[in-house]
Amino acid sequence: MNIIVCYKPTPDASDIVVRADGSISVERAEWILSPFDLQAVEAGMRLAEAAGGKVMALSVGPRQISNSKLKKDMLSRGPDELYLVVDDALAGADTAVTARVLTQAVRKMGSFDLILFGEGSADLYFQQVGLQVGELLCIPTLNAISKIDLEDGRLVVERSLEDEIEVLETSMPAALSVTTDIALPRLPSLKEILKASKKPVTEWTLTDIDVQGGTVKAHSEIVAVQAPPHVERKKVVLEGKPAEAVQSLVDALQKEGIL
Repeated sequence: MNIIVCYKPTPDASDIVVRADGSISVERAEWILSPFDLQAVEAGMRLAEAAGGKVMALSVGPRQISNSKLKKDMLSRGPDELYLVVDDALAGADTAVTARVLTQAVRKMGSFDLILFGEGSADLYFQQVGLQVGELLCIPTLNAISKIDLEDGRLVVERSLEDEIEVLETSMPAALSVTTDIALPRLPSLKEILKASKKPVTEWTLTDIDVQGGTVKAHSEIVAVQAPPHVERKKVVLEGKPAEAVQSLVDALQKEGIL
């Protein structure tokens, strides 16, 4: 079973700097693996361990994704191989561009049975790339997957909806976006960390996957990113019997214009 897990490194939120004018700077932020994608990696590893096969990690983006620490961190999580499409033209790429580049990379990688995605990226969290890649590849595509089983060569999955759990069966190849509760990511052992540096890493440019750099212009533009203004807490304490406290809360909210 050949499983591809797509992931997106993002700036560490703890390193984000808010400037005096409210704008956000990530210039000094360290790039890390998105926690949403680690769930997908673990789900892929468990499937490969149960059914046999290999896991290949795939990412596309600017030169920051080729950081040696990032590559080693990903490979120490279990994937057998790592594929990267590195080009600064992909900095700030929207979901449509990202999906198209991932699709071309998947085609160049060859045959596969399953592509896994986290439920969204840690920075923008649009939750669209997995669905778009599946559509471009013309394969069964599902999101919000909280459980995956392999039965008689087909996938049986559970899909978390608002009020129910939907159980579906699908053929392979397929593309699935998984939720954060599908599996607890493993912590790399010392042995896996040492093995990571010996695993194969393939780096491509856009040209290598037959995508012209001038054709990856985003369809949307980020005009500005602003941190919400800091608001001091009012520190109002409501006391009394429950009914009185609730009424006091309603009165306070109405006074502030919230209700």
